[in-house]
Amino acid sequence: MSFAPKDEHEAQIQFALERGIPAFLAVIGTQKLTFPNNAFDMIHCARCRVHWDADGGMPLLELNRILRPGGFFIWSATPVYRSDSRDQNVWNAMVALTEAFCWKVVAKETDAAGIGVVVYQKPVSNSCYEGRKADNPPLCIQNRSREISWYSPLDYCLPRIPVPQSGQESSWPISWPERLANRPPSPQDGSISISAKNFLNDTTQWDMLVSKIYLHHLGIDWLKVRNVMDMNAGFGGFAAALINQPLWVMNVVPIHGPDTLPIIFDRGLIGVYHDWCEAFNTYPRTYDLLHSSFLFGGLTQRCDLVEVAMEMDRILRPGGWVLVQDTIEMIQKMQPILISLHWETTLHNQKFLVCKKGLWRPAK
Repeated sequence: MSFAPKDEHEAQIQFALERGIPAFLAVIGTQKLTFPNNAFDMIHCARCRVHWDADGGMPLLELNRILRPGGFFIWSATPVYRSDSRDQNVWNAMVALTEAFCWKVVAKETDAAGIGVVVYQKPVSNSCYEGRKADNPPLCIQNRSREISWYSPLDYCLPRIPVPQSGQESSWPISWPERLANRPPSPQDGSISISAKNFLNDTTQWDMLVSKIYLHHLGIDWLKVRNVMDMNAGFGGFAAALINQPLWVMNVVPIHGPDTLPIIFDRGLIGVYHDWCEAFNTYPRTYDLLHSSFLFGGLTQRCDLVEVAMEMDRILRPGGWVLVQDTIEMIQKMQPILISLHWETTLHNQKFLVCKKGLWRPAK
């Protein structure tokens, strides 16, 4: 997935979403990104103007946090291939930081046009951390590394690399697409895990629901759907069941529920943490379909469902769909709210509420 700050001049994320590319508004500033530790296999940054060495290297420490052990950081910027004093000072700072982080350079090349790139790799064990001459940056306190990264300040520390009890190195996930259907190994950092039986049951249930009902019996025109959001993603079963469709799914894990986002990333899917009592970090009218499975009951004690529905209306494209699976009591609460937005609504089997956003505008 791609992420960038809100930019009123270029609107890079809005442009990416219009093209049907997974994208998200985010910025590396003073708070952690809304991703779990060890999430991404590779991080790429070309022509980016992030000052990685700022505040003792805290922005780069944040990349280290979300990069999987053994993962790669690909960086192409003027300090990599220019020799003026300013760029060389930045490059020297990066050399010092990456050595302190135990990252190794696996490639550094320049093309015929003189544009250069460097590729770093994160270590797969804690042996280098423990063997450093200076404990700077220090290793993180274990219990803090398990906190959900939501309104969390950046840490000046290196999270320990989770390693299996049977070995000294963190293992890489199996190849795609087998990775999607393979139960992630039990984590060694105390975060949530799922048994093989529950994983199989969850996968089978979503495969049946999507193939037998969602795709063929709810009246949704899936040929017009590209950008999809699962508002309460669980273990990512809904997204996994749609993997053969020409679309992508943003898996949202609510912060007040079980922290399943590491499992979603281990399966090779993408997602973010979010609190649905707040606005979601995207531009208006950027998603073609919103899916909600038993989400709203957990929100009623903290925020007004009318405001949640208005946020859904903001991010849904005109002509887009909303698919709600919930109890009949909750559906009866939500349906009048969604009708008040001038959406078309249809109830199927007393379990599924299907809505379509029209082109209505207020009268002049």
